[in-house]
Amino acid sequence: MTVNKLLSLILVFGIGSSLEAQNLKLNEGFRRADSNGDGKLSADEVNPFRQFKTKIQGADKNGDGHITLEEFSTHFFSGVSAPLSAATKLTVGGHTRTVSVGDLQRRYRVHVPEKYDAANPSPVVIVFHGGGGNPESMVRLTGMNAKSDEAGFIVVYPYGSGLDPERGLTFNGGGCCGYAMQRKIDDVGFTRALLDDLATVANVDSKRVFATGLSNGGIMSHYVASELSDRIAAIAPVGGPLMMDAPNAKRPVPVMHFHGTGDEFAPFNGGFGKGALGRAGITEFRSVDHTIQSWVKANGCKPEPEVIALPDKADDGMKCTRKTWSGGEDGREVVLIEIENGGHTWPGNEPIVAMLGKSTKDISANDLMWAFFQEHPMKSTEAVTEGIGVTLRK
Repeated sequence: MTVNKLLSLILVFGIGSSLEAQNLKLNEGFRRADSNGDGKLSADEVNPFRQFKTKIQGADKNGDGHITLEEFSTHFFSGVSAPLSAATKLTVGGHTRTVSVGDLQRRYRVHVPEKYDAANPSPVVIVFHGGGGNPESMVRLTGMNAKSDEAGFIVVYPYGSGLDPERGLTFNGGGCCGYAMQRKIDDVGFTRALLDDLATVANVDSKRVFATGLSNGGIMSHYVASELSDRIAAIAPVGGPLMMDAPNAKRPVPVMHFHGTGDEFAPFNGGFGKGALGRAGITEFRSVDHTIQSWVKANGCKPEPEVIALPDKADDGMKCTRKTWSGGEDGREVVLIEIENGGHTWPGNEPIVAMLGKSTKDISANDLMWAFFQEHPMKSTEAVTEGIGVTLRK
């Protein structure tokens, strides 16, 4: 590798001496510049980023006007190592992977849908489990694997932390919860490492990475939207408020928040709830109003929402209302799905245990959030490369 090429790598991607790290960063840089996800960089995709354009001059070896991933990596690693290849290692079905985060080994489960095609970038939905739960409980509670197979996105279920590695797990969502918060576990770093690792074994569309979760998992969804807004396109938390004074997002993040007015574990109006994480003296939850208004302000949305009553399809004593705060930057919006008399549950699915309260069948959280996610991919000009020097912004 020439000195000029090495300096280019350091300036553009912040790459160190590890070949594996170089591969990872280059792969991510390529995917973020590839705005239409066709696996090639056109002149239109490269031109807006002047410094980036300079670094890849001459990479189009066959002169067809497009730069493939192989040409891109060969340009930087000529004479040093084999070029990068498209990530094709994961197959349809379930997988468990491990990543290092500081001194800890963290795990996550992956469901690869039946429609997965390694030749095309796939959306990803991260599903954070609730406090005291685990990925297996979220698979059963949400039914998200079935939605994944229907729609064709990859589902990721991270493991939280706890004294028992298999159950009773929590995430550190900034102001909650339990073991993870008390020990200051870096779950933001874990999420970043998880996404980096997933990109090495699957063809991930980095502009369509979304997050959801219930309770502590909903709280974690808000937190990663705040702290990883360069990686998370949009979120749809369920029954878990924003547990910060205000989000720290570097870009507007579309939010769809689901919450039952009868939620006794994370009360709609805030305060202490039931359960180990919510009882008095442990966690004082922020209100839904604080959550929504914080994101409305952060996203620059209009102060007054459009209010629509959703069809009352089921005779379950519950009604659902959709409140939409629109007018945010580049069409960003904040949506509240308010479930009258709804409990600490996943709308559309039966709760695992009756003590969590009632779950409406008027709506499907999975269907509504997936439609919302499809409307709100990350803009190509918002992708940010980590490391030194360059952000891919127009």
